[in-house]
Amino acid sequence: MLRTHTCGELGSKDLGSKVILCGWVHSRRDHGGVIFIDLRDRYGLTQAVFDPSHDEKPHKTAEHLGREYVISVEGKIRKRKEGMINPKLKTGEVELLVDNVQILSKAKVPPIEIDDEIVANEDLRLKYRYLDLRRPVMQKHLEIRHRAAKATREFLNSRGFLEIETPMLVKSTPEGARDYIVPSRITHGNAYALPQSPQLYKQILMISGCDKYYQIARCLRDEDLRADRQPEFTQIDIEMSFITEEDIYELCEGMMKKIFKDSINYDVKTPFQRISYDEARKKYGTDKPDIRFGFELVDATGAVKNCDFSVFKQVIEKNGVILCVNAKNCANFSRKELDELIEKAESYGASGLAWMKVSDGKLESNIVKYFSKEIQENLMKKMDAKNNDLLLFVADRRKTAEDVLGLLRKDIANKLGLIKKDVFQFLWVTDFPSFEYNEAEDRIEPSHHMFTMPKSEDLIWLEKEPLKVRARCYDLVLNGIEIASGSIRNHDTELQKRVMKVIGLSEEEAMEKFGFLLEALQYGAPPHGGIAPGFDRIVALMCGFNDIREVIAFPKNKKAECPMDGSPSAISEKQLKELGLKFDFVRKT
Repeated sequence: MLRTHTCGELGSKDLGSKVILCGWVHSRRDHGGVIFIDLRDRYGLTQAVFDPSHDEKPHKTAEHLGREYVISVEGKIRKRKEGMINPKLKTGEVELLVDNVQILSKAKVPPIEIDDEIVANEDLRLKYRYLDLRRPVMQKHLEIRHRAAKATREFLNSRGFLEIETPMLVKSTPEGARDYIVPSRITHGNAYALPQSPQLYKQILMISGCDKYYQIARCLRDEDLRADRQPEFTQIDIEMSFITEEDIYELCEGMMKKIFKDSINYDVKTPFQRISYDEARKKYGTDKPDIRFGFELVDATGAVKNCDFSVFKQVIEKNGVILCVNAKNCANFSRKELDELIEKAESYGASGLAWMKVSDGKLESNIVKYFSKEIQENLMKKMDAKNNDLLLFVADRRKTAEDVLGLLRKDIANKLGLIKKDVFQFLWVTDFPSFEYNEAEDRIEPSHHMFTMPKSEDLIWLEKEPLKVRARCYDLVLNGIEIASGSIRNHDTELQKRVMKVIGLSEEEAMEKFGFLLEALQYGAPPHGGIAPGFDRIVALMCGFNDIREVIAFPKNKKAECPMDGSPSAISEKQLKELGLKFDFVRKT
């Protein structure tokens, strides 16, 4: 080894020791002839002192050291002078008096600062990602990611799981997003797909008798990007045989407890709260609610149905609903603040937002005159409205009203500072619908995926009214972010065919796209189920981010490009010929 210690481990216990350190020049200060350099590696900083009265040779070299030079320094550890101790550093009590210095690599002036306090814009950070990753905070994120992966493996290995790899070159099957396609050089006109998830393979592993499987799996989806999406991402893929939902809940809760404890020393409280999909939508306006604060939705339709307010009356006549949120102690919102809330509601899809304030035990608003005294009293009782409360109403179709108020409650909580950043609140959401209606394409499609087992008591509706069928699936939500999704799988071949028929797949199409799974199911498939926590999302939340790019070493930008290596890039004519492809029409366009 070129070094005896790292830059983050030396302390008073090492006084007088002869050491060699290697790292990057983080900063250089010249104090009246004595040069101080903060030497950095991923473990921390150590102050190196170049004193000409001690040795002129290393001091002369230090005069020419620039930021981000890679150097090796040798010398003795001594205590810092009185008043020079830095309590913010692990090594802040000591410094290295340099006897010898060696320049291992020179560096150009970096285009971005290697400093947590000075963050470059996204384009520069991704173009010079190798510099961005040198920042201590980014090193910390990668270390937390490593600890989380280690904890995951340790936990699942202790439960008797086998870590099994599944293929990266697979058959293209529709799974909700576009596939990334890999043309075959051997059979022109055919192509592999990169896996959106190992879903079909992990089910086949259950049929193969591997009753406890996991994989920290790479998944690839060609979809529009946002903060919590990347073209390639990582999930903790888990599947088990001969289980029920309770087994999944117990396993996942134990795993999260270990991951958070080992990664950031946070004690997760178990068991997690559970809520049905219907209850989540009705109470919070979303199937991934943040339960760190209140502001629950209330259906006020019955309380106001006899009012004279034309907007409410027209919505009720069209079978719509009047949903309300009681923003406690928010009656002091100014007219400007209320107008901002109205604008937000409209941007979320509402036609408007009505409001009433409670003052001296009465409702105040420009629309109160349309509500009788009796209706006002019933409304205040329904909403548990007290002095200084603010009632916010959305009148619309149920889904729209829920969506809008679900987003507004978060906006208000953020505005009031009610969301504690250092609290992790887990929630199971269960009993999702098996199917949903796609208005754009006028068809029924799976809510989760087509391999989810419907609830047995709902099978009577499967062909007649499929939207009434609930699924044996579940999501794990953390602080309003879905971090895991899973289900008990459909291991019944005939039932699987019925489900495929409901979503419009003919038997021929089903066999063409999923024939290998349907055939495997006929050879004795055990009841099985699983879950796939999003590894990047979990690590990002532990680090205090929603943006998963902060915890991925080499992410893509919003155009799914990598500014650092220039991908995606053109391929040569020779490669195109080998693959039997022509890109001429793309280039001309």
